[in-house]
Amino acid sequence: MILVTGATGFLGHNLIPLLVERGHRVRALVRPTSDHGFVRDCGAEMAFGDTRDPDSVAAALSGCEAVVHAAGKFRFWGQYDEFAAVNVEGTRNVLEAARCAGVQRFIHISTIAVIGNPKPRTLITEHTPCLPADAYQRSKCDGEQLARKHHADFGLPVIVLRPGAFYGPWGRYAFNRLFFEDPLKGLPLRVHRGRHVTFPVFAPDLCRVIESALTHGRPGEIYDVCGPCLTHNEVNHIVGQLAGVRLWVNAPGWGMVALARVWTALSHLTHREPYYPINLAPYVFCDWNVSSDKARAELNLNPTPFEDGARATLEWYWSQGIFERRVR
Repeated sequence: MILVTGATGFLGHNLIPLLVERGHRVRALVRPTSDHGFVRDCGAEMAFGDTRDPDSVAAALSGCEAVVHAAGKFRFWGQYDEFAAVNVEGTRNVLEAARCAGVQRFIHISTIAVIGNPKPRTLITEHTPCLPADAYQRSKCDGEQLARKHHADFGLPVIVLRPGAFYGPWGRYAFNRLFFEDPLKGLPLRVHRGRHVTFPVFAPDLCRVIESALTHGRPGEIYDVCGPCLTHNEVNHIVGQLAGVRLWVNAPGWGMVALARVWTALSHLTHREPYYPINLAPYVFCDWNVSSDKARAELNLNPTPFEDGARATLEWYWSQGIFERRVR
């Protein structure tokens, strides 16, 4: 039995069906208030609880041989304590319960973003120093360090996966919003003429790597999981061709930064996340050149061509009625 946390999130919506389809017995830790109907429809068990509640985590882990810890709070805006409640303390609860249950594999979903803002002309690998630059990155780095410490101190068989910016069906934030939703809703913006490099990974590809890590991952190791790194201009071109978006607006970098700073300052009054928060800037203005050679060699990572992944993502948006298909 595999326990999956974060089962009703973006990754969980792609992971649960894949694991069940591949013949695994799956139990999903879900909050009673979440939209969890698809979990039962897939044929997975459900355990009601929350990673922030140690008792519910312990109960959910009963009889499980493996854990995929995918629960996490991810935003470009917020205070450290808000992120840490899930990304650090929630992780601690799952690690402690997994140690008591004697699980044989603990797959910890971290993020390449724990390195902070990449330096120019840097190739990011598993050995790149972690220098988190915002509250979210710090919380994910602290959670990852907890997981690695449980391996070092207690022998818990932890395998850390650091995905890139994942995109695909069921995503409505971050990469999906910037590169799919914004142009589809009439905001086809790009900065510095799209010359910077981004680091996408197709969510179903990540799910296949997670399954492989359950049997082939080496405890104590970190694996960067990313598809081909592309310039924003390359992403815009592919999405534009598939979605029928032909005109892109080259926004000046200084203007977008100024807008983000003002919007973020106003958020302290409105208590609402700005549409373009300033913490988004490093993902737009830095070059994220990532090597996934280790995951390719050991975890069978075989990235889907971006054009194919983008087509599947757009088909999902159209099938869900979120956007109308344009006549081309």
